[in-house]
Amino acid sequence: MLRKVYSLLFALIVMTFVTIQSTDKVYAALTDIPDKYASEINYLIENEIIFGYPDDTFKPKNAVTRQEAATMIGRSLDLENNRQNTKFPDVTEEHYASGYIASAAEKGIISGYADGTFHPNEKVTRAQMATLIARAFDLEETSGHSFSDVAKSAWYYTPINKVATAKITVGYPDGTFNPGKDISREEFSVLMARAMDGNVDSVSQEPEPDRTETVIGEKMVTTDGLNVRKGPGTSYDVVGKFSDGEEVKVHEEDGSWRYVSGNGVEGYVHSAYLKDIPKPVIAEKIVTIDGLNVRQGPGTSYGIVGKFSDGDEVDVHEVEGDWRLVSRNGVEGYVHSAYLDNIPKPVIAKKIVTADSLNVRKGPGTSYDIVGKFTTGESVDVHKKEGSWRLVSSGGVEGYVHEAYLTDKPSVNRTVAIDPGHGGSDPGAVANGLLEKEVVLDVSLKVREYLRDTGINVVMTRSSDWYPTLDGRVNIANRNNADSFVSVHSNAFLSSANGVETFYYAAGMTDREYKSYKLAGYINERLHRSMDMTDRGIKNAGYRVIKATNLPAVLTEIGFLTNDEDAAKLKTQKYRHEAAKAIAMGIVDYYNWRE
Repeated sequence: MLRKVYSLLFALIVMTFVTIQSTDKVYAALTDIPDKYASEINYLIENEIIFGYPDDTFKPKNAVTRQEAATMIGRSLDLENNRQNTKFPDVTEEHYASGYIASAAEKGIISGYADGTFHPNEKVTRAQMATLIARAFDLEETSGHSFSDVAKSAWYYTPINKVATAKITVGYPDGTFNPGKDISREEFSVLMARAMDGNVDSVSQEPEPDRTETVIGEKMVTTDGLNVRKGPGTSYDVVGKFSDGEEVKVHEEDGSWRYVSGNGVEGYVHSAYLKDIPKPVIAEKIVTIDGLNVRQGPGTSYGIVGKFSDGDEVDVHEVEGDWRLVSRNGVEGYVHSAYLDNIPKPVIAKKIVTADSLNVRKGPGTSYDIVGKFTTGESVDVHKKEGSWRLVSSGGVEGYVHEAYLTDKPSVNRTVAIDPGHGGSDPGAVANGLLEKEVVLDVSLKVREYLRDTGINVVMTRSSDWYPTLDGRVNIANRNNADSFVSVHSNAFLSSANGVETFYYAAGMTDREYKSYKLAGYINERLHRSMDMTDRGIKNAGYRVIKATNLPAVLTEIGFLTNDEDAAKLKTQKYRHEAAKAIAMGIVDYYNWRE
């Protein structure tokens, strides 16, 4: 409330300064009074009808409000100005112009709106000003005078005609009156001075409207040293120059010439040296439907200005709800975002993510914001290399990741058989509250999930708690055309025994046996690191499931259930996921080695 009071006091102080300061001071100090209309403006200043501003300016182009018009007409007619309540609820006794507004309303010079309000801060149009002058100065005589933009059927025709008949106005040089234009202080001063003084023997046109007020477009200059001329042709004098790339506002068109302004220069230039200002491109998209309508505005109610074809690439300039302002080959307009998609970037490689919850960043470094995350086993397309960072995408997420967390995606279709050991009536090792058959089934199913996006097919010898025979497990792999076999187990021995180990079988070192050896090495290397367990190495052993098969085959032991520390880890989902990720990524490493 206190702030509101201070604001009101400040406004009153400024208004008081503007309205009651010394006439000589104002007249002498105002620096921006137009020479052409100095006599009319100074006449009003001398008669204390209008004043300047605290910064010693007149501001001739400022619009006049209803409260200002009432005040100045009240002064010219010497109306009562004692502050008082008015019939308008938005003009109280505290209002600086309440006296003039009440007096003018009482005499029928001004009126309010249908809802009983006055709208004191609303700007006055030229038509409204003509009405006020006609009423204030009792103008009654009419004539055949007309303006091209004032229809006889218009409510303001008669007051404008009365003001013109009294030779208070002759309108603009082009024969118009501009009834709907807000009246400026200089225009108001000219009309008021003529109405008060009665000297109309040498009336000239009102101040021409500011030609830069209306902007019909914006353009960019395409040549250096472009001449700006007084008129629309090369015979007119040069008033300035524009540089190549300079942006200008276009206010009028005259044939092939344009009236423009920019950097304090205004005048005519030839349209051949102007082009549309390129709009900022915030995205690039591809059209996903044939015959896509391009509209004037963001909605189906707007007119169609063109069409795009399926596969067309467009620049996106603005976003408005579900609509996008786009352009292509000179066609610009709005299309619905449902028919746009990201432009596929060139894919230079396909990779597999090897880290869980891998941060995807806006740029190639850890200082950039995170825009998403990838998980272990997720397949990503690589679009660009920047040092040790890669621009990748997958599932609508695009950004940069470090190359250390990527491995090659096998390019050949592969099928691996995952064999969760034991099952059904055979529990395997039992210790520390764990059953081997349950632990290895859980881990094996997780391996399948991590391999799902790598392009490697997975065959499960069992997906639930049942017991396939040893030979039956191998037969499942062979029937499904698997090209490698991984049996998952957990170990049991003395409580002091701990760690991970992986077995392969080799009687000599045939091609199959060498591939088994390599597969065991890749899995075991990742497994001991991920599980943070002792590395017991890779070993040659004649287990039935890895011996009685023609496939490269291994049996991996993911920890000892009989060891307290190993068992504690295998009880948690965290370490079961770690085991599964290590086995899955070891398989990916193996197939990449095969290529």
